[in-house]
Amino acid sequence: MDENDVNSLSNKEKEDREAERRPASARDKAKDEAKASGKKDVCKEEKRKRLEEEKKKKEEKERRKKEEEKQKAEEDQKKKEEEEKQQQEELQRKLQEDEAKRQREEEAALLKEKEEGHQLHQEAWERHQGRKELRSKNQNAHESRPEEPFFSRLDSSLKKNTAFVKKLRTLTEQQRDVLSNDFTSLNLSKYIGEAVSSLVEAKLKISDVGCAVHLCSLFHQRYTEFAPLLLQAWKKHFEARKEDKAPNVSKLRTDLRFIAELTIVGLFTDKEGLSLIYEQLKNIISTDRETHTHVSVVISFCKHCGDDIAGLVPRKVKLAAEKFCLTFPPSEIISTEKQQPFQNLLREYFTSLTKHLKKDHRELQNIERQNRRILHSKGELSEDRHKQYEEFATSYQKLLANTQSLADLLDENMPELPQDKTVQEEHGPGIDIFTPGKPGEYELEGGIWEDEDARNFYENLIDLKAFVPAILFKDNEKSSLGKDKEDSKDGREGKDVSTTEDLELELEALDITDEPLELEGGDEVENEELAKKLLDEQEQEDEEANTGSHLKLIVDAFIQQLPNCVNRDLIDKAAMDFCMNMNTKSNRRKLVRALFTVPRQRLDLLPFYSRLVATLHPCMSDVAEDLCSMLKGDFRFHIRKKDQINIETKNKTVRFIGELSKFKMFSKNDTLHCLKMLLSDFTHHHIEMACTLLETCGRFLFRSPDSHLRTSVLLEQMMRKKQAQHLDARYVTMVENAYYYCNPPPIEKAVKKKRPPLQEYIRKLLYKDLSKVTTEKVLRQMRKLPWQDPEVKGYLICCMINIWNVKYNSIHCVANLLAGLVAYQEDVGIHVVDGVLEDIRLGMEVNQPKFNQRRISSAKFLGELYNYRMVESAVVFRTLFSFISFGVNLDGSPSPLDPPEHLFRIRLVCTLLDTCGQYFDRGSSKKKLDCFIIYFQRYIWWKKSVDVWTKDQPFPIDIDYMISDTLELLRPKMRLSCSLDEATKQVADLEREVLVKLGMAMEKDGRSSAMSEGEPLDEEDEDEDEEGAADTEEQSGNESEMNEQEEDEGSENEEEEREEEEEENTDYLTDSNKENETDEENNEVTIRGGGLKHVACAEDEDFIQALDKMMLENLQQRSGEAVKVHQLDVAIPLQLKSQLKKGGSGQHCMGEGEADISDTMQFVMLTRKGNKQQYKILNVPLSSHLAANHFNQQQAEQEERMRMKKLTLDINERQEQEDYQEMMQSFAQRPAPANTNRERRPRYQHPKGAPNADLIFKTGGR
Repeated sequence: MDENDVNSLSNKEKEDREAERRPASARDKAKDEAKASGKKDVCKEEKRKRLEEEKKKKEEKERRKKEEEKQKAEEDQKKKEEEEKQQQEELQRKLQEDEAKRQREEEAALLKEKEEGHQLHQEAWERHQGRKELRSKNQNAHESRPEEPFFSRLDSSLKKNTAFVKKLRTLTEQQRDVLSNDFTSLNLSKYIGEAVSSLVEAKLKISDVGCAVHLCSLFHQRYTEFAPLLLQAWKKHFEARKEDKAPNVSKLRTDLRFIAELTIVGLFTDKEGLSLIYEQLKNIISTDRETHTHVSVVISFCKHCGDDIAGLVPRKVKLAAEKFCLTFPPSEIISTEKQQPFQNLLREYFTSLTKHLKKDHRELQNIERQNRRILHSKGELSEDRHKQYEEFATSYQKLLANTQSLADLLDENMPELPQDKTVQEEHGPGIDIFTPGKPGEYELEGGIWEDEDARNFYENLIDLKAFVPAILFKDNEKSSLGKDKEDSKDGREGKDVSTTEDLELELEALDITDEPLELEGGDEVENEELAKKLLDEQEQEDEEANTGSHLKLIVDAFIQQLPNCVNRDLIDKAAMDFCMNMNTKSNRRKLVRALFTVPRQRLDLLPFYSRLVATLHPCMSDVAEDLCSMLKGDFRFHIRKKDQINIETKNKTVRFIGELSKFKMFSKNDTLHCLKMLLSDFTHHHIEMACTLLETCGRFLFRSPDSHLRTSVLLEQMMRKKQAQHLDARYVTMVENAYYYCNPPPIEKAVKKKRPPLQEYIRKLLYKDLSKVTTEKVLRQMRKLPWQDPEVKGYLICCMINIWNVKYNSIHCVANLLAGLVAYQEDVGIHVVDGVLEDIRLGMEVNQPKFNQRRISSAKFLGELYNYRMVESAVVFRTLFSFISFGVNLDGSPSPLDPPEHLFRIRLVCTLLDTCGQYFDRGSSKKKLDCFIIYFQRYIWWKKSVDVWTKDQPFPIDIDYMISDTLELLRPKMRLSCSLDEATKQVADLEREVLVKLGMAMEKDGRSSAMSEGEPLDEEDEDEDEEGAADTEEQSGNESEMNEQEEDEGSENEEEEREEEEEENTDYLTDSNKENETDEENNEVTIRGGGLKHVACAEDEDFIQALDKMMLENLQQRSGEAVKVHQLDVAIPLQLKSQLKKGGSGQHCMGEGEADISDTMQFVMLTRKGNKQQYKILNVPLSSHLAANHFNQQQAEQEERMRMKKLTLDINERQEQEDYQEMMQSFAQRPAPANTNRERRPRYQHPKGAPNADLIFKTGGR
């Protein structure tokens, strides 16, 4: 209580004393004034009640809103959990499907392998049996050859024999039966030499060798001289082939197999046939040790005849025999000793082949290394070098495949081919330039596209061919075939146009002082031809306008609707519509013109137009080609003109080129060439065009494997030009933005601090999981922590003090959590509050800008702690005053703790007041806040008056707005200071007023001070009660949801009990109320008298007769029944109560009376005379039956009342004892909060148990 209150109370006492000495008239006047003031108080009370009701309604509305938000958040959380569960189930199902698919694939592969093994086994046995049977026939042919008479019966005509011999030169497997039938009917004894020559010189295929061997066997089995002649012919044929410098490999392969098959089937003896085969095989191998051009001949020989001639068992056959337990036919035709030379010869050839493979592998790696160096330094390869590499790589792959085949046939192991380690060392992680698109080889952080939506937009196009009939785009297929032929011709003609030296010179020419690149004349001619073509198409369309007006209207409407296609679905639908309904040559030209003439302000349409072109490309490729040609021509036009106007059109053109490049409609080489042309004259608008192009497709080009190196070279050249040229700051910013968009600087990954799992869990609960919905869950988890461990406890306190790690909007959740945690761990709240106050103080002492966000969070946390009743208002005001006084020199001298130009403390004050200032609205807290605002205004105006703020550098407007918002929220009607002098005057007046009060308090005498001791205290108690009420409202509005539920339940129970007790009191007090009401009604009846007048009529007489008849019948029926007296409780009139004596009362149907206990009892007899009641007191002796029965009844009722009173009092005592025990247990289990010194008005607790029994039962108290 302050001095002002004391003075006001003493003045009131003096006025009361003087009022007693005044005359009666003055006293009456004072009464009238008191009544008027009472009416005003009533009005104020009503107004206050109305405001309280409105406030309660507002709080109820906010509470409902919070409940709805909580329910919505819980539903969202539940929905999110369900979605995560569905995703997890989907992932699990996908994994199971993948596993099942993998198992099915393995089973299918195993089944396929088994089928192939069985097929090999069957073919091997069939081939072995056929050769064995044919060999036995040929070896025994001399025993079964026909005699001379047999030949006389055959046809010896010249024509047929000559025709048969000619057929042998061109025999095929399909002619086997025909030739066999002809052979059986012809006598060829005179044509053996011609037949041998035809067979040796025949151009056979591998598949025809079987038929030739069959016919040779027929000749051998019929004619004796056939085999020697055939052997002699083969020898001559091979001798003649030695002189051929470039033998036919296909003929060589067929001949070698032919003589091998003839030897196996026994047509030649083993000595003759094997020596001939060995000699030919040795010649092939000896002449092919370096080049290995005849490796296919050796592979064919090993594959078809190696099992019998050389005893080879392929690895594939061996694995099938081991895996599936199959038995392949043994090599029995030729002995093992004769097979050994062939095996040695073939293995020697395989050794030379592996050396050749290793040599080519090393050369290929050297070529790749050189190409990488050229790409890294120059950015691109010459056409000849690239073609040379492709040819060499193709030959190497062919040689590798042949080596693998021969290794499998000879059952040998492949040689090891070491990888070149210098590839990774030369260029970082390694980029697979020669196999672009290889997954995992080259992926920068984030990939080619910014996000998944961008990747879907540029890569996932609809397939029009799946929806549109093929007849609608048949023209495209014809044109594409014709263009492919022309491109192949042009490729052959212009094979050696560019060389490596030209490329190097071109790239080296792009230096800082280079000259602009010259434009190609061919491209200009092409663009002119395209323009003429478009004009011709325009004329053709004008001619066709009369014939196809309906289609023209449809196309015009489609083109007008194109600018409205601003999403992927609409543009895809437009593409399908155009392909289905408007796909003609003239309409395609019209579409190209519409796309090309897109307004320069509508840059947002370019990605969608590019997607339209890419979607139509598979069905109508000429749209993309014509549009790209027009864009190239427009780009070259702007480059050639070199004017400084129409920058929007230029940017539109290069952006369109970039979007088409991302859809791979505009080739990457052409895009990079456009960029190179812009870099060659890197000035003015060319800088903006280059930056626009890089911002559109630079990331795509830089991160694509096939254009990465060349793009990186051009980017480095652009940065060198920026350094060398003195560009405007705007251009410098544009160039740097474009460069770092394409090639962002490497970000060093922060080393994550390793913490124990329990500490990580605590941080997860506080910094990630904690939210408005999960506060209760986090509190339950916090209570489960090992609080007996001081290290865990200290770490949790440290995490709560470091409130800046929590999201700013979740700081109140930490305060809520701490308020709930203090009930179980009291010292945690003390440590956290001390830590927060220490951190605020440390921030003011250090005063470094890097801690500003941390200080803001701490100030807000302190306000939230007050809202959740963890600190007192005195702590908050002490902190507020420290913000505007600690280290502040109001005399203008600079202070390192609070320099004049620093305004951060104003922000701290506003943050703290915005958090908890709304609850300082009553009692002493309101007065303290009013005083602080006065000092705060002086601090603000002192900051504004510093010389730092001038017209050029005014006081920050955001600080002004923040101050006005805060003060308007707290004191909307308060008049604010307008200058430093006014603010200083307000502070001086406030301080003077306080000093005056203090002086008056010291001058008070002992009597007045003693008299004022009680009343100021009472007033102080009232203020404290008001503050407590405010604090109670704060608690009800800001405590945790868990505490709110508990308090609501408790308050509901208390209200229910209070309502029950009030109902009981009203029931017990109804008798007197009824008496009063009865008296009032009687008085009213007496005053009114009469009432309505009765008018007789015939209906009334009939009614009265019927009523009398009914009453008579009723009396006759009830005459035999025993009369039962009904006891009624009739209230005693008030005017007779004074005449009755104290004692028991009796009631009867005729009256009620009271009597002396000795001999008589008084009754009151009620009579009615007319409409007026009359009462008469009768004294009835106790000896009478009426008085004796009533007296006994009265005594019984009195005893029953006493018994019920005793039971009720016992219940009351027991309930009070139980409540006391519960209160003691709650204090023992749940200690009070840490701030026990905080003064709060306790919630009104209605006394539990029975009400006042003496009042209820009208008996004396104990």
